[in-house]
Amino acid sequence: MRFNDDAELDASQVEEVGGSGGGGFGGGTIAVGGGGLALVGAVLYFLLSNFVGGGGQPALPPLSLDQLPVGQQADDQRLAQECRTGADANKREECALVASINSIQGYWTEQFERSGVKYQAAPTKFFRGAVNTACGGATSDVGPFYCPADADVYIDLDFFKELKTRFGAQGGSFVEAYVLAHEYGHHVQNLLGINSKVNPRQTGPTSGAVRLELQADCYAGVWANHATTVPTPSGKPLIQEISDDDIRRAVDAAGRIGDDYIQAKLGGGHVDESKFTHGSSAQREKWFTTGLRTGNPNACNTFDPKVSLG
Repeated sequence: MRFNDDAELDASQVEEVGGSGGGGFGGGTIAVGGGGLALVGAVLYFLLSNFVGGGGQPALPPLSLDQLPVGQQADDQRLAQECRTGADANKREECALVASINSIQGYWTEQFERSGVKYQAAPTKFFRGAVNTACGGATSDVGPFYCPADADVYIDLDFFKELKTRFGAQGGSFVEAYVLAHEYGHHVQNLLGINSKVNPRQTGPTSGAVRLELQADCYAGVWANHATTVPTPSGKPLIQEISDDDIRRAVDAAGRIGDDYIQAKLGGGHVDESKFTHGSSAQREKWFTTGLRTGNPNACNTFDPKVSLG
């Protein structure tokens, strides 16, 4: 994926928070997303001794996703200074994430306007290790997630590395954009009131939880279909090119976070469909591809009883 060098970035859509808190989700509102990673619990456990803690604010080098320690607040102004244009996004991973978030929210802003509804923008919050949310405390075990209670997307800063090293995904900027677009799919569901109709504690291959996740995958594909035409306020699209290799990598990543793949490869080897919460690898690939092929959010009605989930 390549970004338009001259396109302007809006870093205000991203916040960086030091990891703090812990415990499970609470407060009566369940976060959605999680990449299916909570199925294996300790698979994505991060040793806190690997990170720098302590008091005081150190002198910060040029911003990197590797440099936010647990328990410390990052310099939010640094991100705005370092990530100004698409040229920065082509050079720096964190700026590519900013650009992808801008594009995803830009698409949904336009889509909502066409329907006569105002889209409410949501920030992505980067953290490492653990974070407090309106849905309760969360750790890295959960993976990326969306909290309906505060309408924020949460991304652990080490997740994209783990996606490659533990799950075997090939990675890349477009894979990271797919993950973000999936979580923003949950934000869209929240705005439309879809997720409030689902009991996330019910599991199984045709459960509401699985349908919710597959729809978010489809919404991610819909954005990807339009990504190279979503303009910035200046009128220039942020994303210049998405290659066939980018698409292949994203489909591969979708398959590697399917319930069956995680259970078989990272959860002891036994596949139990009754515990599915995100859908199988084949289903996740299918629905991302459906959104990508059609570019139509209406094609993402995974709740239609006449639709085969795959």
